Amino acid sequence: MTHETFFIYLALMAGSTFLIRAIPFVLVKKKIENIYIRSFLTYIPYAVLTAMTLPAILYATESLWSAAVGLLAAVLMSVFGFGLMPVAVVACAAVYVTEWVLTMV
Repeated sequence: MTHETFFIYLALMAGSTFLIRAIPFVLVKKKIENIYIRSFLTYIPYAVLTAMTLPAILYATESLWSAAVGLLAAVLMSVFGFGLMPVAVVACAAVYVTEWVLTMV
């Protein structure tokens, strides 16, 4: 890739990212009162974060089984109200133990 094409790609990405963020500020002048639109906009960050994180979780380990066990451990701990650090430690430990058991089988 040449420097010229790199800077063209960079400008296109920067422009599209800026436009996605700037257009709502330009088009929407008043507060959004519709409760359905407000609830939709409230949950968009969580949906995008889940869509980006879930494939990375499932393909970050040696096997899909250990990834599923780690994901299940993390979800269960978070449902029961644990914080970020204990959830991450237990999920990593669950993946490690599952990988260890799978290598022994």
